[in-house]
Amino acid sequence: MKILATVKKIPGGTMVVPLLIGAAINTFCPWILRIGSFTTAVFSNKGAASLVGISLVFIGSQLRIKEAPEALKRGSVLLVAKFVAGAGFGLLVAKLCGVAGFWGLSVLAIISCIASGNGGLYTALVTDYGDPVDVAALSILNIKDGPFLTMLALGATGIANIPVMSLLAAIGPLIIGVILGNIDSDIQKFLKPGIDIIIPCFAFALGAGINFKSILQAGLSGVLLGFLCVVISSVVCVSFDKLINRRPGYAGAATSAASGNSVATPAAVALIDKSWQPYVAVATAQVAAAVVITAIVVPFVTAWVAKTWGTAHVSSQTAELET
Repeated sequence: MKILATVKKIPGGTMVVPLLIGAAINTFCPWILRIGSFTTAVFSNKGAASLVGISLVFIGSQLRIKEAPEALKRGSVLLVAKFVAGAGFGLLVAKLCGVAGFWGLSVLAIISCIASGNGGLYTALVTDYGDPVDVAALSILNIKDGPFLTMLALGATGIANIPVMSLLAAIGPLIIGVILGNIDSDIQKFLKPGIDIIIPCFAFALGAGINFKSILQAGLSGVLLGFLCVVISSVVCVSFDKLINRRPGYAGAATSAASGNSVATPAAVALIDKSWQPYVAVATAQVAAAVVITAIVVPFVTAWVAKTWGTAHVSSQTAELET
């Protein structure tokens, strides 16, 4: 049976297929993932953080020190793009429709969703289409994986902050990989195969934290939010990636999905500003549905962008010809 070959025919297949399998199991028979011991540790959502961390060690080992400034640049541009997409559209809706928004989508739900980003999905996609520099850009993009950009957009920056130690903790595995790969080329070669192997593993674990029922609970408004997130984020982020980073745009597309952590953002905002409390319950369900929708759709969008404007390999060849 040519299972792997079939999976690879699907855009982002090694990420999407395990993610959907994990989500299906978590939705219809979650007890399988909760029997304990190594099964729960590896295959439930509890293992996602560890597996993503291990993947960052592998990926970091392929990054050369001289490439670090470029990684910071790419990440910063995409971070600003995500903020512009979420805050810009959210504030436009607030001005035209008020904070209650339209069609049941509040400004709180819109900004919480669009201003966030799925780091695990981004990592998997740029591993397929990009280079280690794209993955290292995640050290900056991690800032959008939570309520920070939403609070910034809503004017709560005096309270919201990202502790330095939290940021260091998020990029610690990547730094370790960079050190190992740069002090010994044999270690770099040894760890390289692990990148492709670990992706399906953490994809399944991420999927094990998704419940398809959240789409039904949110109704059409949650589905609409998911598609709005993909369309608005991809247009803005791909444009920034192409025009400012001078890249093909696949990384911008890859960062267009909503973060799983963004499900908690409406409640976090309401803790600071009680006026948002009436919107929290609905916004939470809508964002949860959007997370599922974007995780499914974004790999296909990224594949289309890569096919249309090229990948890291094509970009590097073009740069060499220009020089």
